[in-house]
Amino acid sequence: MLLYLSSYKLGNKTDILKKWLKENEKTIVIIANSRDWSPDTDEKEESIKRNITELQELGFSVVRIDLRNYFGNKVKLKEDLEKYNAFYVIGGNTYTLRMAMKYSGFDEYIKGISNKSNYLYSGYSAGICVLSQDLGGLDLVDEPINPYTKEPVLYDGLGLIDFVPVPHYKSDHPESALVDKVVAVFNEKEIKYKALKDREVIVQDTERNEKNEF
Repeated sequence: MLLYLSSYKLGNKTDILKKWLKENEKTIVIIANSRDWSPDTDEKEESIKRNITELQELGFSVVRIDLRNYFGNKVKLKEDLEKYNAFYVIGGNTYTLRMAMKYSGFDEYIKGISNKSNYLYSGYSAGICVLSQDLGGLDLVDEPINPYTKEPVLYDGLGLIDFVPVPHYKSDHPESALVDKVVAVFNEKEIKYKALKDREVIVQDTERNEKNEF
């Protein structure tokens, strides 16, 4: 699986995504459940639609899947996801996204296909943080919110990468000052991380264990 990990939006290496488009199916699934912690408003919907438009302008045909429709029915989710080879998981709240992945079985599905060569997992901010092994420390930026049940949030990530992405580092972003605190904590505790400025991207091939940073 090719991982395209951006700090914010599509980042500065869209040529890699365009190359993937030429060699694979053009349809991509967008996952926006990291936004479920906030009320459904026109502004929220317009923000999600802007992400869809950016993918379409790049050449993708976009299908939106709401993981809430699959809570407690991972078999149905697997059946529906098997139609697609590319995923784009947008930013929001890392812990909310993690719980949506758990309740729907999206986490198990992604881990199950992670060693297959013809798949793409792309995303930004919360959408990439959730791939790390441990989500501890990110709560300095994201409030640990589970909007679905009273169950505590998970701090275990999907474990597809061996570092913690720290997006919005030294960037013109509202969370950038808080990100500095995360970096300080990770340095103190000697936690392996990669701080990303907005527009920076990490590209990693999980099958070949290759990583490039831009």
